[in-house]
Amino acid sequence: MQNPSSEDFNVTHVTEFLIVGTEQGLKNFYVELSFFILVVYIMILIGNLIIFTLVMTNYKLRTPMYIFLGNLSFIDIVIATSVHPKFITMVLQNDFTITFSGCFIQMYVYLGVQTVEGFLLCVMAYDRYVAICNPLRYSSIISGRVCAVMVAVAWVSGLLMPCFSVIFASQLPFCNTGVKSWFCDYPAVVWLSCWDTTFLIDVALSIAVVVMYIPFMLIVWSYYRIVLAICKIATSEGRIKAFSTCSSHLTVVLAFYLAHSCVYISAKVLKNNSNMLILISIINSALVPVLNPLIYTFRNKEIKDALQKLCCHVKRQS
Repeated sequence: MQNPSSEDFNVTHVTEFLIVGTEQGLKNFYVELSFFILVVYIMILIGNLIIFTLVMTNYKLRTPMYIFLGNLSFIDIVIATSVHPKFITMVLQNDFTITFSGCFIQMYVYLGVQTVEGFLLCVMAYDRYVAICNPLRYSSIISGRVCAVMVAVAWVSGLLMPCFSVIFASQLPFCNTGVKSWFCDYPAVVWLSCWDTTFLIDVALSIAVVVMYIPFMLIVWSYYRIVLAICKIATSEGRIKAFSTCSSHLTVVLAFYLAHSCVYISAKVLKNNSNMLILISIINSALVPVLNPLIYTFRNKEIKDALQKLCCHVKRQS
């Protein structure tokens, strides 16, 4: 059965979307969340900017592992910046509209950079696998050139993945402009179409699951080999030291995929529960980026040492 054309509906050209929909309860709910999101956004900027600055300015951190970490911090800044400032501005100005083009640009940036992060976490897992399972060959396997290529592939492939879904969604006829989300989330926007988009959303979510969880399976394989290698280390001190080199990354991976799993499940199960969808989306786009710098700062000796040196340098300058 074919979807009806846009001429079958009372459709005018959409120039903007209303982010909170038409329900006053949702607007009140957003106002209550705005202060929390502002605080979290500031924390994301400060934490990730510190790590990014340390990696860029401290020559001791110019190794593949920390270059990957610097990219991860930059990604978290972009993810948060793609949605948080616009939301905070809407609440402050009491204007919850976003232009048509702005909506789809926001959607693309958010989806693309989230995908890049999944690929980068996979690259970081491979880096830890080589460091623990082939320590003598690490420098030759993960050379500066290989590191640059892996980062470039993660960025290019991640930014290309959502292109088709976003472009196709932008061509849909829309009979409603009230997006029941706190930003232009893909399912929330596509549900506004005049067409029955159930199949389209199912396909998009299936692609997202495949794109996100193939890297996850590679990460699982890497850590399986890492655990086997660690178990062969003779001393308990050596095993603890080896595992500590990848514990921070493993914690970030678990937080990232747990949050995304909740988003994928909720997009299908909680379609009519706007408040729950919003809360789960905030966990994914706000809490995960703020956790990453905390995890790496408190669990990584090199980062803590570099941060201490930077603080001492700032004190001497002042």
